[in-house]
Amino acid sequence: MSLNIPLENYTGSIREVAVGIGDKIVKMGGESTLAFYNFEGKIINKPLVALGICDVKPSNWPKALIEPYQDCLDNPVAWAKKCEEEYQAELICIELIGTDPSGENKTPEEAAEVVKNITENIKVPLIVYGCGKGEKDTVVLKKVAEVCQGKNLLLGPSKEDNYRSIGAACLGYKHNIIAETPIDVNLAKQLNILLNNLGVPLENMVIDPSTGALGYGLEYTYSVIERDRLSALTQNDDKMQLPIISNLGRESWKTKESRISEEEQPLYGDAAKRGIMWEAIGAISLFLAGANIVVMRHPKAASLVKSVINELF
Repeated sequence: MSLNIPLENYTGSIREVAVGIGDKIVKMGGESTLAFYNFEGKIINKPLVALGICDVKPSNWPKALIEPYQDCLDNPVAWAKKCEEEYQAELICIELIGTDPSGENKTPEEAAEVVKNITENIKVPLIVYGCGKGEKDTVVLKKVAEVCQGKNLLLGPSKEDNYRSIGAACLGYKHNIIAETPIDVNLAKQLNILLNNLGVPLENMVIDPSTGALGYGLEYTYSVIERDRLSALTQNDDKMQLPIISNLGRESWKTKESRISEEEQPLYGDAAKRGIMWEAIGAISLFLAGANIVVMRHPKAASLVKSVINELF
């Protein structure tokens, strides 16, 4: 007796978004089924792992995370090149933490010059995140978009309070935009509609639903990504048919479990292995939920996750 497995028929599909230029251009999205459900539909583009760097030397990274980059932490161009050449990064994501007003408060011009220098020294596509302070991100990302015109970057985050300025800059200088909302499907759709009404094509938009690390809200992130995907595929909601990015690395390496030493907690085991596994398990979970790009920090964690993706793909 044969077993007939019931299959879901999806009415929608995810738009393709292309980032980068030349022969290293990367495409995300394009699938017509849930993550890794290639028995129910087409998955055109493999999920992507981006390695995260900073524009200035980070002051609060744990020892295990500093070790792979200790020779280039104060040189973002060398850092990016190491990620590309030694660690085989598919994309690189720079976080402009140096522009934080409560930190080094770098100017938009300084940040844009760093980003421009990186784009001129690497071939893989570049993702640019601001410092997370909406008002400062607005002026910084506008300047980055202007200085890097034609580089086809992925810029963000754009939020409800600054989407007009960042959206107009991405539209005018021909970049892609990250629309970030706080773990809510309806808010994500609303921001996508606002950006689209501004004139930003849906083919140049990526959703950031906000990300919680393993043990610190990952289940909420998983749930909202899954609901985003169901809305896009089963309800054929065109405003939700966009690729999803999760900026996991910065969240994962903030957790106590990734940072605390073996001396403080002997039962936790090897600190380096623990931090790597904490990030890797979180990333795999997000890909299973439906994320198209996950930004990670440790190259060993990234390598582990890519091997899992290759097996599943």
